[in-house]
Amino acid sequence: MSSIRLLPTILVNRIAAGEVIERPASVIKELVENAIDAGATSVEILLEQAGKNRIVVQDNGRGMNKQELELCVQRHATSKLPSDDLLDIRFLGFRGEALPSIGSVSRLSVTSRARGSDEAWQLRVEGGDVGNAEPAALSGGTRIEVRDLFYATPARLKFLKSDRTEIGQAADTIERLAMANPSVSFLLKSDDKTLLQVSGSQLDLIDARLARLRELMGKEFADNALALMQQRENMVLTGFAALPTYNRGTSAEQYLFVNGRPVKDRLLIGAVRGAYHDVLAHDRHPVVALFLDVPSHEVDVNVHPAKAEVRFRDTNMIRGLMIGAIKHALSEAGFRASTSVGAQALSHFSAHPHLPTPPQYQGGYSYAGGLSEPAQSRYQAFGQTAALMPQHMLPPMARQSHQPMEFAHVGAPQNIQDYTLYPLGAARCQLHQTYIVAETADGLVVVDQHAAHERLVLEKMKLGMAESGVARQKLLIPEVVDIGEKLAERLLARQDELLAFGLAIESFGAGSIAVRETPAMLGDVNITAMIRALTDDLSECGEALSLKERIEELCSTMACHGSVRAGRSLNVLEMNALLRQMEQTPLSGQCNHGRPTYIELKRKDIEKLFGRRG
Repeated sequence: MSSIRLLPTILVNRIAAGEVIERPASVIKELVENAIDAGATSVEILLEQAGKNRIVVQDNGRGMNKQELELCVQRHATSKLPSDDLLDIRFLGFRGEALPSIGSVSRLSVTSRARGSDEAWQLRVEGGDVGNAEPAALSGGTRIEVRDLFYATPARLKFLKSDRTEIGQAADTIERLAMANPSVSFLLKSDDKTLLQVSGSQLDLIDARLARLRELMGKEFADNALALMQQRENMVLTGFAALPTYNRGTSAEQYLFVNGRPVKDRLLIGAVRGAYHDVLAHDRHPVVALFLDVPSHEVDVNVHPAKAEVRFRDTNMIRGLMIGAIKHALSEAGFRASTSVGAQALSHFSAHPHLPTPPQYQGGYSYAGGLSEPAQSRYQAFGQTAALMPQHMLPPMARQSHQPMEFAHVGAPQNIQDYTLYPLGAARCQLHQTYIVAETADGLVVVDQHAAHERLVLEKMKLGMAESGVARQKLLIPEVVDIGEKLAERLLARQDELLAFGLAIESFGAGSIAVRETPAMLGDVNITAMIRALTDDLSECGEALSLKERIEELCSTMACHGSVRAGRSLNVLEMNALLRQMEQTPLSGQCNHGRPTYIELKRKDIEKLFGRRG
């Protein structure tokens, strides 16, 4: 065995490059972050052969003089830690590893001109060998060129994906940085093809962010995004969260930023999941762009080589801030559903110039507000069924079919025709004993009566639990579960939170807890399995999601069985009562499973279907 020795500087830099420089997108991230840190308002990125052959990043930032240029390619040389305090990081970069790491595995050229200087300088690094600074021509800022990436470590090239994949990674990197910096213009080209181009905005920060998100995530997201702004102590969360009915099959469109730094943090993703978990199906994911600003000493960004993850001093406060802000925004949205729902419905319409001869009319609604004789008999049958249901399960249904529920809204119009002035309009008819068709001031609304009432009943049940708490059942003999000291401490730290959901626990010696009470509505529950699921939740997400989800899932099932079913006839007063309650109930734009409760079609869109508009 050889004696201990210091590794050569070039080898040290190549080892560092293995941690920091994973692919062309990693190079782009480091260089563009340096440009932003240098105060650039314009950044241009050029790629050749997905960045493997050539990467050029040019900015209009402060630039560097000759002495700074010579230092910038030295390992751990940085201008971003003036106080040498790793807990007071105010820049995207700070380690001083990027340029020497890149230069150790490629042919690197750095050209820069300091702001106010009359001359520019260029420095070359090839496979770790640093040349001398030479005079160069550059109008201002810094231009960095990286050729033959990984030529000095050819084994790394074998781990790269296809050009298409690598270009996609690079574009995603620039998009995230562009979202975080709406005042900066970005241009990304690949082999002379423009992939991304956005101009810097001079609007105030919130408006500028929304404008930038509209450019990068699309108009549809911007139209369905709910603005967030919430502060807790010295932490501020802003951004935009999409309506639940605007969702995706993966979490790819969840963008999270901490102090302007794009991150992919498990804790933050878990918080987003927790905020949406009772309004989205388990296989769907919300779309969000969230910006968290916290004092630098409250977050550690030095926990990942690529700075993609962060660690918070007070994780519970951060989670609470995020979940509270998103849930408040969703609640404030009320009955609003995403605009994409109506657009999808319109896409399925088609014109039929030759219609079949209709069958003889069999009855139904003869006009709005009145029932034909067959419909009256069906309605009476429905009334007999409704009379047997528990009264608390009926709002806003009629308590008796011959006594429709009154619309108790202050200032409600007396003429049903005037209901068209309300957002969900005036009920005109019921189709297939399932869908309510309402006329609005500028179009029509089609409501799924079961889905809508299911949400109304669930929200009423949740309100009742919030006011009186979850009912608990005492165990005759407390059940002791051994989960180890670390997990037991973590669970016991959440005693009050768990008690609010009907679970009473206490310490029972080292590494064990005693369960004395469980949520009554869960009935005979496997306590050991439940406790272990809770500890898994706390380890992964920092929150006892499994208990919440089980309780809310049961509430959802009860609400489903206690709501107006499809196939039941409603009269026009009951239909209007349902619409008015939807307008006043949070989250009523989607059912308990995340599906839309109604579809809105604007008059102009309907006219297009009939060729009245171009």
